[in-house]
Amino acid sequence: MAAAPAPAPEPRDPGDRADPAGAPDARADPAADADRDPGPGPGPAPLTVPSLSAGAGFVLRPWEMSDLPLVREASRDPYIPLITTVPATYSDAAAEAFVRRQWERAATGAGYPFAIVRSRDRRPVGAIGLWLRELPAGRASLGYWLVPSARGQGIASAALRTVTGWALHDLGIPRLQLCVEPWNTASARIAEKSGFRREGLLRGWQQVGDQRRDMVVYGLLNTDGSVDGRAATAN
Repeated sequence: MAAAPAPAPEPRDPGDRADPAGAPDARADPAADADRDPGPGPGPAPLTVPSLSAGAGFVLRPWEMSDLPLVREASRDPYIPLITTVPATYSDAAAEAFVRRQWERAATGAGYPFAIVRSRDRRPVGAIGLWLRELPAGRASLGYWLVPSARGQGIASAALRTVTGWALHDLGIPRLQLCVEPWNTASARIAEKSGFRREGLLRGWQQVGDQRRDMVVYGLLNTDGSVDGRAATAN
């Protein structure tokens, strides 16, 4: 049986910071602000996070304050708080701050944060995000996580294919990319099944906990073929 995938690290969004009660922002990319325009000007437009069907059993939707039990379960995982701003020590206040950060990311145009929700009982089981910090350069990044009880069931694959197809088709983004730690073979398989191609090793790319970690970068262009049976190239 294949190993259940560990989460794929989320790329850093400059507007997303861990609150004092949570873990430090472990996703820091030292180049994240290197090319920030220091001049004045309007920021990105607010985004409306849609609801997307991820197959017969799951829906991707905006975060709700009712998702605090999901944040509680995720905070108990040894890895998720290291690569996201999920609080490592749970409290209702820290969880509420996490949900508000997801709303802020959409409101500031930073990206589309989705909760992954099981249709039959409306139970949230994970998260996936499409982050647009580098959209002016024609690319966007993805990150996701599932709580341990939801792993090994094909949920991550369905969520990734859904967001990938939507981003390439409906949003017309030229390039998508995601990063996976070299040991995380299950997440690598998920990326490859969704059409992503392994492009190289980024040495010491990301701070994870107290260490700089290598990351394997995967990319997908909207000219690369098909995603879920549809041509990836936007009309």
